[in-house]
Amino acid sequence: MKSGANILDTHQKALAINLDQTIFGSFAEIGAGQEVARWFLRVGAASGTVAKTVSAYSKPVSDSLYGAGSRYVSMQRLEAMIEQEWNLLVAQLQQSLDPQTRLFSFADTVSAQNFAGTNECHGWMGIRFQDRPGGMPNDLLLHLNLRDPSNLLQQEALGVVGVNLIHAVFHPGPSKQDSLKALLDEVTAQRIEIDFIELRGPAFEGWNRQEALLMLVHGGMAEAVLFTGRNPQTPPTETLRKRPIVLAPFASQSIESSQQEMLSAAMLQLKTESKSGEPLSLLALSTTAPGLTNAAVDFSDLSRRVDALRASCSDVLVFGYNELYRMTSFVNRYTQAPVRFAVDVSVLIRFLSQAHGTLEGRLLEGLSKLFAQNVCVYAYPAKASAIQDSLASVSATGWQWEERNGMIAADALRPVPPLGHLYSYLIASKFIVPMRSVS
Repeated sequence: MKSGANILDTHQKALAINLDQTIFGSFAEIGAGQEVARWFLRVGAASGTVAKTVSAYSKPVSDSLYGAGSRYVSMQRLEAMIEQEWNLLVAQLQQSLDPQTRLFSFADTVSAQNFAGTNECHGWMGIRFQDRPGGMPNDLLLHLNLRDPSNLLQQEALGVVGVNLIHAVFHPGPSKQDSLKALLDEVTAQRIEIDFIELRGPAFEGWNRQEALLMLVHGGMAEAVLFTGRNPQTPPTETLRKRPIVLAPFASQSIESSQQEMLSAAMLQLKTESKSGEPLSLLALSTTAPGLTNAAVDFSDLSRRVDALRASCSDVLVFGYNELYRMTSFVNRYTQAPVRFAVDVSVLIRFLSQAHGTLEGRLLEGLSKLFAQNVCVYAYPAKASAIQDSLASVSATGWQWEERNGMIAADALRPVPPLGHLYSYLIASKFIVPMRSVS
């Protein structure tokens, strides 16, 4: 809980929960020790808070408790754990429960780094809780990516986030954004990333789950979050994993017919190049405008934009940044199949003409990060007016081009040297693939 400039540390949060005689619940943890329960057991006064801790590592035992048929590290498994432990808690305490008690059932199921270091390190964490004595239960569920390089550090970070979660639901911050940011108190997104959230129950009346996901991105708690045109929603890993991908950076309020054609043509082109599975088409949005990373965001407006794009049957990946090369790095966390950016040449001009001042190697470093081993850019024709606007926005001069049917294709652009030499190389090497308008 924030008090002015002061933030309680993990020890203080766990002790505050233990000393609150109205809070009582159970802990079920699988896959990364019992790091959350351990905090409450070691800070003192745990008997007033901890009803039970359980850790069903054995798959047969876990199946007997929570049912077979779901993956062990999944939202379905987490929900089964919370449901079972909550029902047991209520049944076991119904005769002896103090009328002022607020119950909770905390659970996590995690794949921390294995001995060989070969697994995806992620997990699901959640809590069912009463925000008032005898009240209806509420659920808060999270998907976490564990970014630390060792199992021990991942366990440590997981324990801190678990304490933060329990404290946050009983002591929410002054705003929704403060409540979310409190989940990573004493850890950073470089250690644990939260890229999915589910909110249920009367305690979250007034919350918009979609806006909460956008807050996670804009607050730096996740690199990106995913919105699909279907339900249920999932974290990025479950949709992107091992898929060939067409990623279209996008800034407009709605998707136009020309952009739909661009995406369709890109999908057809990728299908001819790749036999590694059905390609996935994604629109890429950012919560920030170029050069305005700390600017205020109207989350309700951004959420409406996402809704409009999802209504057009488009999956949307929302980033907390605009740089194309950083998008490459993110997508390659989940797939080594071919990745293609679908952009018109006006976007390509802006990328090639920017200063890239945050990179030591400037443009060359940006290009090397953008064009990873499995990445190239499908560059679509643009109108001369769009080309001129792009050049003006980055104060670039000297570019020449040839118009064909009112459009300028990527191979009809001629930047001034020395950039022109580099541009010719990128096209000749097929890092940039000139495309033709289908209309």
